[in-house]
Amino acid sequence: MATLAQAPSRSTAATPDAVPSVRHLGPNWYAAVMGTAIVANAGATLPLDIPGLRVAYRVVWALSALMLLTLVAARTVHWARHTDQARGHLLDPTVAPFYGCLSMALLAVGGGTLAVGKDLIGESAAVAADSVLWILGTLVGLAAAAAIPYLMVTRHRIETGTASPVWILPLVAPMVSAALGPALVPHLPAGQWQEAMLLACYAMFGMSLLATLIMLPVILARLIHHGPLPLALTPTLFLVLGPLGQSTTAVNNLADAAPGTVDASYAHAMGAFAVLYGVPVMGFALLWLALAAAMVIRAFRGGMTFAMTWWGFTFPVGTCVTGAAGLARHTGLTAFTWLAVALYLLLVTAVVVAGTRTAMGLASGRLLAPPVKPQPQPATA
Repeated sequence: MATLAQAPSRSTAATPDAVPSVRHLGPNWYAAVMGTAIVANAGATLPLDIPGLRVAYRVVWALSALMLLTLVAARTVHWARHTDQARGHLLDPTVAPFYGCLSMALLAVGGGTLAVGKDLIGESAAVAADSVLWILGTLVGLAAAAAIPYLMVTRHRIETGTASPVWILPLVAPMVSAALGPALVPHLPAGQWQEAMLLACYAMFGMSLLATLIMLPVILARLIHHGPLPLALTPTLFLVLGPLGQSTTAVNNLADAAPGTVDASYAHAMGAFAVLYGVPVMGFALLWLALAAAMVIRAFRGGMTFAMTWWGFTFPVGTCVTGAAGLARHTGLTAFTWLAVALYLLLVTAVVVAGTRTAMGLASGRLLAPPVKPQPQPATA
């Protein structure tokens, strides 16, 4: 937990152990890529015609792609030079679930490449890049969805009352594949290829949804029976919005891709399911948003300071933006459009704050410094 939720280190001695390095660069850093990419992806779904807005989306997408390349390179060095630390992350129940973020970072940047990046690199190159990133992200996500729960059962030693919303991360990764896969359907050969892709996305939708429905009661029970999360982990309550908003996005995107891909009766049913499923789930997402926001306000009053967990405010809210935008398309209700715009403003604010604080932490070297070890107290008579 120290690597993921710690406040910036305040050690002042310039000892070798305190020099910032990739040794303490955990998989949670991929959340920054996800949170940045979703600004462009979600913005592209909004029916806003404001001069310069599309250009801003391109800039954000390019930034997210650069962040992904940089982080993948740094994490590769981390595994090569600090193998003990990397293996320790996998065996740490508070760190291992963040490997789901690698999958979602690949998928988010890939989706943005096709939605926004094609304006810069051309549609053919965008389709090729998105295809590669979608395949890699999906394989990593499926592996994480199976391997992390396996490790939690067989290798991790989890104490009673320590359930965390972080546990959702590897489970929601296949849902991101399900939500972004439909954009590739029109670029596949007609017939078996398109239908197989569509139904594979539905399968991943069900896989992620059922796994999340099993995990959510465990998290809620921990909150009710053991009280609020530690201050630094309070922002992770927003992670619950991820599967809610992303599943709503998935069913709407799948419904968009269904006509001409599957039988007309199936396509009609998928369109109806998008609304019948999406509206109630979006309602619950708004309820959870209110609860999580109240807990965050309480944590701020209790002295919560910046930690990398603040990126939890970003991507989950972005999935609610895309979910609301999808419902606006299928219902024609302007209320959902306004909801999507309001959530998008919240998303942009969260990304600006988290990004600024992260840049400051990197510039000072505090975010990559090792955790501060408690000093032994002198013995008393």
